[in-house]
Amino acid sequence: MNAVGTRRVALVTGGSGGIGRAAALRLAADGMAVAVHYAGNRAAAEETVAEITEAGGAAIAVAGDIADEDAMAAAFDAVESAFGGIDVVVNTAGIMILAPIATFDLADLDRMHRTNIRGAFVVSQQAARRVRAGGAIINFSTSVVRTQMPNYAAYVASKAAVEGLTLILARELRGRDITVNAVGPGPTATPLFFNGKNEATVDALANAAPLERLGEPADIAETVSFLAGPARWINGQVIYPNGGLA
Repeated sequence: MNAVGTRRVALVTGGSGGIGRAAALRLAADGMAVAVHYAGNRAAAEETVAEITEAGGAAIAVAGDIADEDAMAAAFDAVESAFGGIDVVVNTAGIMILAPIATFDLADLDRMHRTNIRGAFVVSQQAARRVRAGGAIINFSTSVVRTQMPNYAAYVASKAAVEGLTLILARELRGRDITVNAVGPGPTATPLFFNGKNEATVDALANAAPLERLGEPADIAETVSFLAGPARWINGQVIYPNGGLA
């Protein structure tokens, strides 16, 4: 029993927009109390919180750089203080910078890997210490780990690292009744996806999957909902919701 009755409690990093926002809304619709994490866009996070609470749910906004262990410890503390514990951690926060290996700016490489690798590690570390029995930890990768598209090398390198740490954490939490999985979306209609792409590129990616469309944030949130709730026998896996792309 926690501060919001029998509701389970979820923390969604990057929950102020895109896939993270869709995941926060879906978990709230599933009956969970939700902490909507943001790094810089407080207004967007509070809009998500307002949408959840207006629908009868329980939600708060929490802030912090996911790569800063002190900031994330404080964020986890805030969730536990508000709701009595944490059952589900969904780590969608990340950045994507695209360029060929030969010309990639190493400062951009360091910045992206700080968020995507160190950030995933910090969030996973806090989750491993705090998620209650029966809970779930869900990190985010990308289907490009499998499709291996040019210009994605630095981003894929960061997400392959996330997959590796996720699968090992699942084994390290033996006996805790906590599942640990990763979600690797295909092309999904979010601002992060559209950034820097022309219409022809978007159309080509939309038509690449047999279902001939881009994924929607709600499609990915459906997978998160499954892993966060009923999927108690799926553990130490990477799920690729991508419409059959690869």
